[in-house]
Amino acid sequence: MSEKIGKHHKGRILVVDDEESMCQLLEADLSLRGFEVSWRTRVDDVLNLLQEEDFDAVLTDLRMPGMRGDELCQRILTNRSDLPVIVMTAFGSMETAIAAIRAGAYDFVTKPIEMDALAIVLQRGVEHRQLQEKVKILRQAVQDANRFDEMIGASPSMRNLYGQLTRIAESDTSVLVCGESGTGKELVARSIHRHSTRCDGPLVAVNCAALPDTLLESELFGHTKGAFTGAQSSRKGLLVQAEKGTLLLDEIGEMPLAMQPKLLRALEENRVRPVGSDHEIPIDVRLLTATNRDLLSAVEEKRFREDLYYRINVIQIELPPLRARGTDVLLLANHFVNMLAAGSGREITGITEQAAERLLTYSWPGNVRELRNVIERAVALTRFDKIAVDDLPEKIRNYKSTQVFVGGSDPSELVPLEEIQRRYILHVIQSVNGNRTLAARVLGLDRKTLYRKLCHYGVLKEQGG
Repeated sequence: MSEKIGKHHKGRILVVDDEESMCQLLEADLSLRGFEVSWRTRVDDVLNLLQEEDFDAVLTDLRMPGMRGDELCQRILTNRSDLPVIVMTAFGSMETAIAAIRAGAYDFVTKPIEMDALAIVLQRGVEHRQLQEKVKILRQAVQDANRFDEMIGASPSMRNLYGQLTRIAESDTSVLVCGESGTGKELVARSIHRHSTRCDGPLVAVNCAALPDTLLESELFGHTKGAFTGAQSSRKGLLVQAEKGTLLLDEIGEMPLAMQPKLLRALEENRVRPVGSDHEIPIDVRLLTATNRDLLSAVEEKRFREDLYYRINVIQIELPPLRARGTDVLLLANHFVNMLAAGSGREITGITEQAAERLLTYSWPGNVRELRNVIERAVALTRFDKIAVDDLPEKIRNYKSTQVFVGGSDPSELVPLEEIQRRYILHVIQSVNGNRTLAARVLGLDRKTLYRKLCHYGVLKEQGG
């Protein structure tokens, strides 16, 4: 019977007593009851062991040379608050036992020890610890469900995005990531690369808007020595540097028209010709592009090549603006508070309810990037343990939500239906940062109809007019 029980451990127990014979007695009895037991007679050995190994409970004597049991209890719980500590005390030392409980001990037993009662206390302590572990795992699971790599959010739009990214990463297709500035387009690109079959290859990124037209071609395709003034040596282009990996072209909408057919040819033929060279180099890269522009409108207005647009837009991801993500604002804000407070050594535990209301009301034109800057400023300025309204910038403290006004009950204030339509269309255009493709989708109009209405309102000029 004892052998059968011994094979199924009820938990790992660390026994601490300065009498070796007592430790051996407890080990023999508790092992037969199904516990896995280790013991130490020196307090210093105990603290070192707890840093190296994991136990489900500690059973310690109260009176030992060098350190009392209640002091040991405090030391253990300072580093391992999840670990139940049961203290053993001689009959008549109740004051000492109470001191240990106040120090954080889970329970106590009196000497001489009744082994059946001790086994019950230990089992209860082990189960308490295991329950804490389950709660911790569940909390972590909730946090994990609200994030994907570096992206955080529990809104339906973000959960949908996580599912998209999981499926997209497995393919090798070109992806166009669209979204306003600050929504996290580069984070999305990094996630796609990290979860792709090319994850062992490099992720090379370039911002097309950050380079002069004259340098962009040599940056992408490379150049030979002496190809132009200042080219003192040959240089590999980014398309070659990204071999077997991923190339991210950020702000692709800013790429000069003259460069676009050269990029298209390289993508179609999987070969590049460095500036000044007569030879082509084969390439094997996955292309990701990102933009905060309305590329379809740019195609219609002849500012972006249609053939390149369809080559890079095999799969399109639309990142939602922060104002459309509901309480994700608070999830992100608390994440930034914890991260930035830890980095600066500040003890800041969260955000007050009033400050949270202001954060939820604000429209966040700069999206997640703006939110991080606001929280960084608040963490640096606050004098309290929580971010308060006064720690926020004035534009957020005094922000009032804009609404489309359609008139009151006074007949003189009422406006024609066409005017209401005009105001609402312009409101939607403003809300989506001028993205006419997205605005048409929100309004339920086709793009040509929306284009005609905007021309009629004087927002746009007729093409060729």
